[in-house]
Amino acid sequence: MEYETLDVTKNNNIVTVALNRPEVHNAMNESLMKELTSCFKELSNDDTTRVITLTGNGKSFCAGADLHWMKRMVNFSKDENIKDSMLLLDLYETIYSCPKPVIGRINGHAFGGGVGLIAVCDITVTIPDKKFAFSEVHLGIIPAVISSYVAPRLSHATMRRLFLTGERFDSSYAHQIGLLDYIVPTEELDSKIATIVELLWSSGPQAMAEVKNLLSHLRTDNPKEYQKFSVEKIAALRIAKEGQEGINAFLEKRKPTWRE
Repeated sequence: MEYETLDVTKNNNIVTVALNRPEVHNAMNESLMKELTSCFKELSNDDTTRVITLTGNGKSFCAGADLHWMKRMVNFSKDENIKDSMLLLDLYETIYSCPKPVIGRINGHAFGGGVGLIAVCDITVTIPDKKFAFSEVHLGIIPAVISSYVAPRLSHATMRRLFLTGERFDSSYAHQIGLLDYIVPTEELDSKIATIVELLWSSGPQAMAEVKNLLSHLRTDNPKEYQKFSVEKIAALRIAKEGQEGINAFLEKRKPTWRE
């Protein structure tokens, strides 16, 4: 599929999705949100895709909302704003719930909604001295839609402070608070991504999808419902084709078929 705002490449079973509006620091407008949502929905249902990397072309990862889009929003009615916000929610939820592991290759600065894109990735890697901020309060609004995706990565107190101040922080602090998993020198960014891909390649594709499914239930179920779900899930996976292959491969001291 051809995209106007994305650059999508596939190498074997690894797909790289790059935000491709470098002239505006990959700022998000309606077209980018719709295309990114559509892209991830398609990849979610593609059995030939094992791992997805999300990154940005140019100097920035994502600068947040596009200026021209914001100018249009000023005149939106409440209903139009709700529709627009639902578009953003659909984007984040689609990436967050994607059954494939999503690696965030955070190659540059990210602000506002761009930080939301970091939060919905499963594993995040950046380089030194990049800047990040929940900058919405400086516009008289709040980081509402992204909050439920940021919450699993940051403590409540850290979210409260950063959401209130809108202050900028660097890669080192983003790593310290848990927003980013790894910081590597610029020249080592792609080799670190390759190392993570290799680790994911050793995991069963269905098992990885079920890990994400399991954690989505942990996020929404009450404790008793989750306990029942977890017991039934592990029992089902032990007798499933992939589980049987993985256990037998371990016992027989050989690689499982998905690693061949």
